[in-house]
Amino acid sequence: MKKQIKIAKSSGFCFGVKRAIGLAEQIAGENDKTVYTFGPLIHNPQEVLRLEQEKIKVIEDYSKIKNGVLVLRTHGIPLDIYEKLSKKKNIKILDATCPFVKRAQDIVKKLSDESEQIVIIGEKTHPEVVALVSYGKDKCIVVEDIKDIKNVKKTDIIYIVSQTTQSPKKFKEIVNKISKISKVKIYNTICKATFDRQSAAEKLANKVDLMIVIGGKNSGNTRRLYQICSKITKTHHIENVDEIKDGWFKNKRIFGITAGASTPSWIITNVKRRMEEVLAITNKKDKEKAK
Repeated sequence: MKKQIKIAKSSGFCFGVKRAIGLAEQIAGENDKTVYTFGPLIHNPQEVLRLEQEKIKVIEDYSKIKNGVLVLRTHGIPLDIYEKLSKKKNIKILDATCPFVKRAQDIVKKLSDESEQIVIIGEKTHPEVVALVSYGKDKCIVVEDIKDIKNVKKTDIIYIVSQTTQSPKKFKEIVNKISKISKVKIYNTICKATFDRQSAAEKLANKVDLMIVIGGKNSGNTRRLYQICSKITKTHHIENVDEIKDGWFKNKRIFGITAGASTPSWIITNVKRRMEEVLAITNKKDKEKAK
């Protein structure tokens, strides 16, 4: 029986990531000065390494930059740091924050002037969420899971915002629980690309014997793809082709691939090519056994 590899319809780079990489590469090409990114530009170690080879260096301590160009990552940065950077005349700032993340920041900032409490549904330590909280004037409560709802106070209205890459299903589940505490006003800031990617991955996972999820281990949206797929079928989360094991493909026929929003097409291509090589070998062995 012929073995197949299928790639989820929505996989790999989203608009915000494409935009950030394009901006960084453009400014690097136009400048003799070193171009830095404040933290990893995106959550994919292999792509970040490729950018470093193009003289786009990651720096975690912006105070060490004396001059040059500083690109702000797609996830955004805390408001206080942004304000400090804006005052540095010897550093050119290029803001590559994803527009969808920027919209969420603007909403939180506006709500901080109008409300007592803002609930952000997302990962507490994720750079995007850390930045979102900084726009809330100490009025933000981060709810990562159902158990965190105990920290939400009863107020006239509870305002709810989401991390842009949150699972829509999890967001809805948490919102339903919070709505039992007080009246809620929801700002669903999950970007459409996230919804499309998760929906496509779930659909494909239902049709295959094995899913390969490609993306940085530090990527929240990739981890959520893994969580979704692993509830449906056997799933492996890998960053690169070297992690693939031949034994995964034994006694299986249809294989699916999906990839996080920060996963470049060249990694997806390499993984698919390696899978094809493994399947070609197993197909040959199967034919020899059948003789």
